Amino acid sequence: MRASRAGWLCLLSILPASCVTAESISFYPVPKEVVLARLRQAAPRNRDREATLKKLFADAGCPAEWIAEQPVKHLKIPNVMCTWPGSTGARILVSAHTDHVETGDGTVDDWSGAAMLADLIESLRSTPRRHTFVFIGFSGEEQGLVGSAFYVKQLTPEQRSTIAAEVNLECLGLSHTEVWSGHADRQLANLAAVIAAAAKLPVHGVNLEEVYQDDAVSFAERRIPTIPFHSLTQETLAVLHSPHDTIHAIHPDYYYESYRLLAYYLAFIDQRLDAKPDTAVR
Repeated sequence: MRASRAGWLCLLSILPASCVTAESISFYPVPKEVVLARLRQAAPRNRDREATLKKLFADAGCPAEWIAEQPVKHLKIPNVMCTWPGSTGARILVSAHTDHVETGDGTVDDWSGAAMLADLIESLRSTPRRHTFVFIGFSGEEQGLVGSAFYVKQLTPEQRSTIAAEVNLECLGLSHTEVWSGHADRQLANLAAVIAAAAKLPVHGVNLEEVYQDDAVSFAERRIPTIPFHSLTQETLAVLHSPHDTIHAIHPDYYYESYRLLAYYLAFIDQRLDAKPDTAVR
């Protein structure tokens, strides 16, 4: 197993941090106790996690008519989504996976990402957004990215063209926030560096070389801009698929720090990325 740091923060010079202030980014900061309470709701069985995530979406303010299930071929558990309309049809996808292996309870891999989807819905809904945000809990990631691959395969070329970014959340709270820089779109990585500097929050580039795959791969293979966020390092990789993958492995301060960075980041890229006016939602 190898995890290597990458020097992607040098990209910061492309878009100076001085042009951006944290105060210019609008979102509702979900209290730390609420974020941690959602994290603690990891159900033991995969089939129950999908139902729990739907409930968390609703509790975070996603109306019932905006919550949907997508049956996945060869799987009993569907993908589950909350689609929050923006002023255009250009979309930003934010994803995590709901399934876990039998060893450990899968709070790190990947209830830590799935539960945070609800936090980010609650953060972003307070301000009108340009992009339509689609928050997705994928099933079957541990079986070979089945849910995400199925989702991408069902998209038409026109639908794929409306996706401005795919932001994947995987295994958060083990350390400071990391970006799998080798799999990240250059512009999306640059924007992560800029907003992290403006918000004074740490983020590093860590490549998971020949070790790990996540749902972002399904999108990158179709040339959809992706950025995978995680907290894996050489020291924390051993937690995955082990009896140590429990809530006790997650550091509450690191986890909340990642939530704050991602809330800033999503609100920021909504401002910065192109949103096609000709795809406006009617």
